[in-house]
Amino acid sequence: MLHLRITAPAELTDQAVELLTADPAVTNLIHLPGAAIRPEGDVLLADVAREAANQIIDELRALGIPEAGSIHVDPARTWLSRAGFDADRRTPGSSADSVVWAEVTQRAYEESELNWTYLSFMVLATLIASIAIILDSQILVIGAMVLGPEFVPIATLGLAVVRRRKTLFGIAARTLVVGFVVAIAIAALAALAARGLGWVHADDVTADRTSTTFIYHPDKFSFLVALIAAAAGVLALTSSKVGGLSGVFISVTTVPAAGNVALGLAFGISHEIWGSTLQLVLNISGMVLAGWLTLALQAAVWAWMSARRERLVSRRGSRPRRP
Repeated sequence: MLHLRITAPAELTDQAVELLTADPAVTNLIHLPGAAIRPEGDVLLADVAREAANQIIDELRALGIPEAGSIHVDPARTWLSRAGFDADRRTPGSSADSVVWAEVTQRAYEESELNWTYLSFMVLATLIASIAIILDSQILVIGAMVLGPEFVPIATLGLAVVRRRKTLFGIAARTLVVGFVVAIAIAALAALAARGLGWVHADDVTADRTSTTFIYHPDKFSFLVALIAAAAGVLALTSSKVGGLSGVFISVTTVPAAGNVALGLAFGISHEIWGSTLQLVLNISGMVLAGWLTLALQAAVWAWMSARRERLVSRRGSRPRRP
Protein backbone atom coordinates (compact mmCIF):
# COMPACT_ATOMS: atom_id res chain seq x y z
CA MET A 1 0.00 0.00 0.00
CA LEU A 2 1.22 3.51 -0.88
CA HIS A 3 0.19 6.83 0.62
CA LEU A 4 -0.33 9.77 -1.74
CA ARG A 5 -0.21 13.40 -0.66
CA ILE A 6 -1.36 15.65 -3.48
CA THR A 7 -1.18 19.43 -3.51
CA ALA A 8 -3.31 20.87 -6.30
CA PRO A 9 -4.75 24.25 -7.27
CA ALA A 10 -8.48 24.58 -6.59
CA GLU A 11 -9.36 24.45 -10.30
CA LEU A 12 -7.82 20.96 -10.63
CA THR A 13 -9.07 19.51 -7.35
CA ASP A 14 -12.50 18.42 -8.57
CA GLN A 15 -10.98 16.45 -11.46
CA ALA A 16 -8.44 14.83 -9.16
CA VAL A 17 -11.12 13.92 -6.61
CA GLU A 18 -13.31 12.45 -9.33
CA LEU A 19 -10.41 10.39 -10.66
CA LEU A 20 -9.42 9.07 -7.24
CA THR A 21 -13.00 8.45 -6.06
CA ALA A 22 -13.84 6.37 -9.11
CA ASP A 23 -10.78 4.11 -8.85
CA PRO A 24 -11.38 0.95 -6.76
CA ALA A 25 -7.67 0.78 -5.92
CA VAL A 26 -7.95 4.05 -3.93
CA THR A 27 -9.20 4.21 -0.38
CA ASN A 28 -9.13 6.52 2.66
CA LEU A 29 -9.45 9.60 0.44
CA ILE A 30 -9.28 12.89 2.36
CA HIS A 31 -9.86 16.38 0.91
CA LEU A 32 -8.48 19.40 2.78
CA PRO A 33 -9.73 22.54 0.98
CA GLY A 34 -7.34 25.49 1.08
CA ALA A 35 -4.83 23.66 3.28
CA ALA A 36 -1.85 24.39 1.01
CA ILE A 37 -0.17 27.76 1.47
CA ARG A 38 2.72 27.71 -1.02
CA PRO A 39 1.68 27.02 -3.66
CA GLU A 40 -1.87 27.85 -2.75
CA GLY A 41 -4.44 25.15 -3.21
CA ASP A 42 -6.04 22.07 -1.74
CA VAL A 43 -4.48 18.95 -0.25
CA LEU A 44 -5.65 15.43 -1.05
CA LEU A 45 -4.58 12.39 0.95
CA ALA A 46 -5.22 8.86 -0.26
CA ASP A 47 -4.07 5.28 0.14
CA VAL A 48 -3.45 3.43 -3.11
CA ALA A 49 -2.75 -0.23 -3.85
CA ARG A 50 0.85 -0.38 -5.03
CA GLU A 51 -0.14 -2.40 -8.09
CA ALA A 52 -2.27 0.51 -9.39
CA ALA A 53 0.11 3.33 -8.53
CA ASN A 54 1.67 3.80 -11.98
CA GLN A 55 -1.63 4.33 -13.75
CA ILE A 56 -3.02 6.65 -11.09
CA ILE A 57 0.16 8.74 -10.94
CA ASP A 58 0.23 9.00 -14.75
CA GLU A 59 -3.37 10.23 -14.78
CA LEU A 60 -2.66 12.81 -12.06
CA ARG A 61 0.33 13.98 -14.07
CA ALA A 62 -1.87 14.25 -17.16
CA LEU A 63 -4.05 16.70 -15.22
CA GLY A 64 -1.00 18.94 -14.80
CA ILE A 65 -0.78 18.60 -11.03
CA PRO A 66 3.05 18.32 -10.80
CA GLU A 67 3.40 21.58 -12.74
CA ALA A 68 1.00 23.50 -10.47
CA GLY A 69 1.42 21.52 -7.24
CA SER A 70 2.99 18.24 -6.20
CA ILE A 71 2.48 14.49 -5.84
CA HIS A 72 4.25 12.79 -2.95
CA VAL A 73 4.42 8.99 -2.86
CA ASP A 74 5.30 7.30 0.42
CA PRO A 75 5.20 3.59 1.22
CA ALA A 76 2.82 2.65 4.03
CA ARG A 77 5.04 0.19 5.89
CA THR A 78 2.33 -0.80 8.35
CA TRP A 79 -1.39 -0.23 7.89
CA LEU A 80 -4.61 -1.58 9.36
CA SER A 81 -7.62 -0.96 7.16
CA ARG A 82 -10.38 -3.22 5.92
CA ALA A 83 -11.08 -0.79 3.08
CA GLY A 84 -7.38 -0.80 2.20
CA PHE A 85 -7.27 -4.59 2.26
CA ASP A 86 -10.28 -4.78 -0.06
CA ALA A 87 -8.72 -2.24 -2.45
CA ASP A 88 -5.49 -4.22 -2.53
CA ARG A 89 -7.37 -7.48 -3.11
CA ARG A 90 -9.39 -6.01 -5.97
CA THR A 91 -6.28 -4.83 -7.81
CA PRO A 92 -4.65 -7.38 -10.16
CA GLY A 93 -1.07 -8.33 -9.45
CA SER A 94 1.10 -8.66 -6.37
CA SER A 95 2.29 -5.73 -4.29
CA ALA A 96 5.71 -7.35 -3.81
CA ASP A 97 6.20 -7.67 -7.57
CA SER A 98 4.93 -4.25 -8.62
CA VAL A 99 7.25 -1.56 -9.91
CA VAL A 100 6.40 2.05 -9.14
CA TRP A 101 8.26 3.85 -11.91
CA ALA A 102 8.11 7.28 -10.29
CA GLU A 103 9.72 5.86 -7.15
CA VAL A 104 12.43 3.96 -9.05
CA THR A 105 13.23 6.92 -11.30
CA GLN A 106 13.47 9.34 -8.38
CA ARG A 107 15.87 7.00 -6.59
CA ALA A 108 17.93 6.64 -9.76
CA TYR A 109 18.30 10.42 -10.07
CA GLU A 110 19.31 10.78 -6.41
CA GLU A 111 21.80 7.90 -6.25
CA SER A 112 23.35 8.51 -9.68
CA GLU A 113 24.29 12.11 -8.95
CA LEU A 114 27.99 12.86 -9.09
CA ASN A 115 28.85 14.29 -5.69
CA TRP A 116 31.61 14.18 -3.11
CA THR A 117 29.98 11.35 -1.20
CA TYR A 118 29.90 9.13 -4.29
CA LEU A 119 33.49 9.98 -5.20
CA SER A 120 34.65 9.36 -1.64
CA PHE A 121 33.13 5.89 -1.54
CA MET A 122 34.58 5.07 -4.97
CA VAL A 123 38.07 6.20 -3.95
CA LEU A 124 37.98 4.40 -0.60
CA ALA A 125 36.66 1.20 -2.18
CA THR A 126 39.34 1.29 -4.89
CA LEU A 127 42.10 1.90 -2.33
CA ILE A 128 40.92 -1.10 -0.30
CA ALA A 129 40.81 -3.17 -3.50
CA SER A 130 44.41 -2.20 -4.30
CA ILE A 131 45.54 -3.24 -0.84
CA ALA A 132 43.57 -6.48 -1.18
CA ILE A 133 45.42 -7.29 -4.40
CA ILE A 134 48.83 -6.62 -2.87
CA LEU A 135 47.99 -8.81 0.14
CA ASP A 136 46.07 -11.34 -2.00
CA SER A 137 43.20 -11.08 0.48
CA GLN A 138 39.74 -12.28 -0.49
CA ILE A 139 38.25 -10.67 2.62
CA LEU A 140 39.46 -7.22 1.59
CA VAL A 141 38.29 -7.80 -1.99
CA ILE A 142 34.79 -8.53 -0.69
CA GLY A 143 34.96 -5.44 1.51
CA ALA A 144 35.88 -3.29 -1.49
CA MET A 145 33.02 -4.77 -3.52
CA VAL A 146 30.46 -4.03 -0.82
CA LEU A 147 31.78 -0.49 -0.28
CA GLY A 148 31.67 0.44 -3.98
CA PRO A 149 28.66 2.65 -4.87
CA GLU A 150 28.68 2.00 -8.62
CA PHE A 151 25.81 -0.47 -8.97
CA VAL A 152 22.92 2.02 -8.97
CA PRO A 153 24.43 4.26 -11.70
CA ILE A 154 25.08 1.13 -13.79
CA ALA A 155 21.48 -0.04 -13.32
CA THR A 156 20.32 3.51 -14.06
CA LEU A 157 21.74 3.28 -17.59
CA GLY A 158 19.31 0.44 -18.32
CA LEU A 159 16.46 2.31 -16.64
CA ALA A 160 17.17 5.42 -18.71
CA VAL A 161 16.97 3.40 -21.92
CA VAL A 162 13.71 1.68 -20.93
CA ARG A 163 12.07 4.91 -19.74
CA ARG A 164 13.64 7.00 -22.52
CA ARG A 165 15.27 9.49 -20.19
CA LYS A 166 18.24 10.99 -22.04
CA THR A 167 19.11 13.33 -19.20
CA LEU A 168 19.16 10.49 -16.68
CA PHE A 169 21.36 8.41 -18.99
CA GLY A 170 23.82 11.28 -19.26
CA ILE A 171 23.91 11.79 -15.49
CA ALA A 172 24.58 8.09 -14.81
CA ALA A 173 27.20 7.76 -17.55
CA ARG A 174 29.04 10.86 -16.33
CA THR A 175 28.98 9.63 -12.75
CA LEU A 176 30.38 6.23 -13.72
CA VAL A 177 33.15 7.57 -15.96
CA VAL A 178 34.28 10.36 -13.62
CA GLY A 179 33.97 8.11 -10.57
CA PHE A 180 36.19 5.36 -11.99
CA VAL A 181 38.72 7.79 -13.48
CA VAL A 182 39.11 9.73 -10.23
CA ALA A 183 39.25 6.55 -8.10
CA ILE A 184 41.86 4.91 -10.35
CA ALA A 185 43.95 8.10 -10.50
CA ILE A 186 44.02 8.56 -6.72
CA ALA A 187 44.69 4.86 -6.11
CA ALA A 188 47.56 4.99 -8.64
CA LEU A 189 49.04 8.02 -6.88
CA ALA A 190 48.76 6.21 -3.55
CA ALA A 191 50.50 3.19 -5.07
CA LEU A 192 53.29 5.42 -6.40
CA ALA A 193 53.72 6.88 -2.92
CA ALA A 194 53.85 3.40 -1.40
CA ARG A 195 56.37 2.40 -4.06
CA GLY A 196 58.54 5.43 -3.26
CA LEU A 197 58.45 4.61 0.44
CA GLY A 198 59.46 1.04 -0.29
CA TRP A 199 56.24 -0.40 1.12
CA VAL A 200 55.21 -2.07 -2.13
CA HIS A 201 57.31 -3.58 -4.92
CA ALA A 202 56.49 -4.71 -8.43
CA ASP A 203 56.89 -8.33 -7.30
CA ASP A 204 53.96 -7.84 -4.93
CA VAL A 205 51.75 -7.05 -7.93
CA THR A 206 53.11 -9.62 -10.39
CA ALA A 207 53.48 -12.49 -7.91
CA ASP A 208 51.25 -15.55 -8.17
CA ARG A 209 48.05 -14.46 -6.40
CA THR A 210 45.83 -17.48 -5.97
CA SER A 211 42.98 -15.53 -4.38
CA THR A 212 42.86 -12.49 -6.68
CA THR A 213 44.14 -13.67 -10.07
CA PHE A 214 40.57 -13.69 -11.41
CA ILE A 215 40.53 -9.89 -11.29
CA TYR A 216 42.76 -9.52 -14.37
CA HIS A 217 41.83 -12.83 -16.05
CA PRO A 218 38.30 -12.24 -17.36
CA ASP A 219 36.43 -15.04 -19.09
CA LYS A 220 32.91 -15.95 -20.20
CA PHE A 221 31.87 -16.51 -16.61
CA SER A 222 32.74 -12.90 -15.73
CA PHE A 223 30.14 -11.72 -18.21
CA LEU A 224 27.64 -14.39 -17.15
CA VAL A 225 27.95 -13.53 -13.45
CA ALA A 226 27.53 -9.83 -14.26
CA LEU A 227 24.31 -10.63 -16.15
CA ILE A 228 22.84 -12.71 -13.34
CA ALA A 229 23.96 -10.38 -10.55
CA ALA A 230 22.60 -7.27 -12.28
CA ALA A 231 19.24 -8.93 -12.95
CA ALA A 232 18.99 -9.82 -9.26
CA GLY A 233 20.08 -6.33 -8.24
CA VAL A 234 17.51 -4.60 -10.43
CA LEU A 235 14.78 -6.83 -9.03
CA ALA A 236 15.90 -5.93 -5.52
CA LEU A 237 15.86 -2.21 -6.31
CA THR A 238 12.49 -2.16 -8.03
CA SER A 239 10.74 -4.36 -5.48
CA SER A 240 12.33 -2.63 -2.46
CA LYS A 241 13.80 -5.96 -1.35
CA VAL A 242 17.25 -4.48 -0.80
CA GLY A 243 18.45 -7.52 1.12
CA GLY A 244 19.56 -9.07 -2.16
CA LEU A 245 21.89 -6.20 -3.02
CA SER A 246 24.74 -7.40 -0.81
CA GLY A 247 24.97 -10.56 -2.88
CA VAL A 248 25.12 -8.46 -6.03
CA PHE A 249 27.94 -6.29 -4.71
CA ILE A 250 30.16 -9.27 -3.91
CA SER A 251 29.45 -11.00 -7.22
CA VAL A 252 30.92 -8.51 -9.67
CA THR A 253 34.51 -7.30 -9.81
CA THR A 254 34.20 -3.73 -11.03
CA VAL A 255 35.94 -2.05 -8.08
CA PRO A 256 38.68 -4.73 -7.71
CA ALA A 257 39.39 -4.38 -11.42
CA ALA A 258 39.71 -0.61 -11.00
CA GLY A 259 42.13 -1.18 -8.11
CA ASN A 260 44.25 -3.50 -10.23
CA VAL A 261 44.31 -0.97 -13.09
CA ALA A 262 45.66 1.59 -10.62
CA LEU A 263 48.43 -0.75 -9.49
CA GLY A 264 49.29 -1.61 -13.08
CA LEU A 265 49.59 2.08 -13.92
CA ALA A 266 51.76 2.79 -10.87
CA PHE A 267 54.20 -0.03 -11.64
CA GLY A 268 53.97 0.02 -15.44
CA ILE A 269 52.64 -3.55 -15.75
CA SER A 270 50.71 -3.60 -19.01
CA HIS A 271 49.10 -7.05 -18.77
CA GLU A 272 47.61 -6.14 -15.40
CA ILE A 273 46.20 -2.92 -16.88
CA TRP A 274 44.65 -4.48 -19.98
CA GLY A 275 43.36 -7.60 -18.25
CA SER A 276 41.71 -5.58 -15.49
CA THR A 277 40.32 -3.03 -17.96
CA LEU A 278 38.74 -5.85 -19.95
CA GLN A 279 37.31 -7.29 -16.73
CA LEU A 280 35.87 -3.88 -15.87
CA VAL A 281 34.32 -3.40 -19.32
CA LEU A 282 32.86 -6.93 -19.34
CA ASN A 283 31.28 -6.46 -15.94
CA ILE A 284 29.78 -3.05 -16.69
CA SER A 285 28.52 -4.16 -20.12
CA GLY A 286 26.91 -7.29 -18.69
CA MET A 287 25.28 -5.36 -15.87
CA VAL A 288 23.90 -2.65 -18.17
CA LEU A 289 22.53 -5.26 -20.57
CA ALA A 290 20.94 -7.31 -17.79
CA GLY A 291 19.49 -4.20 -16.16
CA TRP A 292 17.93 -3.10 -19.43
CA LEU A 293 16.47 -6.54 -20.19
CA THR A 294 15.09 -6.96 -16.66
CA LEU A 295 13.51 -3.51 -16.60
CA ALA A 296 12.12 -3.93 -20.13
CA LEU A 297 10.51 -7.21 -19.09
CA GLN A 298 9.06 -5.60 -15.96
CA ALA A 299 7.73 -2.69 -18.02
CA ALA A 300 6.03 -5.09 -20.45
CA VAL A 301 4.50 -7.17 -17.65
CA TRP A 302 3.15 -4.14 -15.80
CA ALA A 303 1.82 -2.57 -18.98
CA TRP A 304 -0.17 -5.76 -19.47
CA MET A 305 -1.30 -5.70 -15.83
CA SER A 306 -2.40 -2.06 -16.18
CA ALA A 307 -4.40 -2.92 -19.29
CA ARG A 308 -6.01 -5.83 -17.45
CA ARG A 309 -6.89 -3.56 -14.51
CA GLU A 310 -8.35 -0.99 -16.90
CA ARG A 311 -10.62 -3.66 -18.41
CA LEU A 312 -11.76 -4.83 -14.99
CA VAL A 313 -12.52 -1.30 -13.85
CA SER A 314 -14.34 -0.51 -17.11
CA ARG A 315 -16.52 -3.58 -16.66
CA ARG A 316 -17.56 -2.24 -13.26
CA GLY A 317 -18.52 0.99 -14.99
CA SER A 318 -16.91 3.12 -12.34
CA ARG A 319 -13.93 4.57 -14.15
CA PRO A 320 -14.08 8.07 -15.59
CA ARG A 321 -12.61 8.74 -18.99
CA ARG A 322 -8.90 9.53 -18.92
CA PRO A 323 -8.09 13.24 -19.10
